[in-house]
Amino acid sequence: MKVTVINGTEKRGVTYKLKELFLKRFGSAEVTEFYLPKDCPAFCAGCASCFLRGEDACKDYSYINAIEKQILQADLIVFTSPAYVMHATGAMKALLDHFGYRWMPHRPAAEMFGKRAVIITQCIGSGAKSTAKDIKHSLSWWGISKIGVFSSALMSDIVWNNLPEKKRKSLTNKIDRLARKFAGIEYSKPAHTKLITKIKFKICRLLQKRLRKKGNIGIDNEYWNEKGWLDGCRPWHRKRKC
Repeated sequence: MKVTVINGTEKRGVTYKLKELFLKRFGSAEVTEFYLPKDCPAFCAGCASCFLRGEDACKDYSYINAIEKQILQADLIVFTSPAYVMHATGAMKALLDHFGYRWMPHRPAAEMFGKRAVIITQCIGSGAKSTAKDIKHSLSWWGISKIGVFSSALMSDIVWNNLPEKKRKSLTNKIDRLARKFAGIEYSKPAHTKLITKIKFKICRLLQKRLRKKGNIGIDNEYWNEKGWLDGCRPWHRKRKC
């Protein structure tokens, strides 16, 4: 089993500790980790090169390609981020911006529709849920249906060892429950694609078909056509040969 972890910060605080506790249930797994911003130090410039000329035209392609390769090979993808001003870290947002071309209206990877992901967030006071929502929004538009979320709110400290023992135990038990749930999955089988994901795909498909009918055949449209998605194939069809 392969697990790819995207850490939204290089700081090894409470979020890092929660991630380590989660991974304990996957002791025999091959784990590849990325730490932001070290492994993707550049912001998306909004040049639209990935949309118009392909992802390899991005100025930061070397960073993005290295991360995407591991994501596509992974059985489970784990995203971690503490809440910074009630949202995901700037480094995490910068990475997700770079993957805009993988959103369903553009060139989603077929592999994503069978993936499973976990989001781990925590905050001081409030913001954990909105942080998880930031990440989940992108993952759902990549085509991932099975997304587990762990979020917690602290009230006093951001150092694990300084937390009251009762709080540490509570967090440990909570993250372990989520870990057991995902460790018990049979990863040889792809995740089920939910109806809402299929509806999003259908809307994007209708858009691409309309563009093709009008002659607006860019690289996104050609991608959909080559995948057979403008006809009868769907990315969640595992047995049908397209």
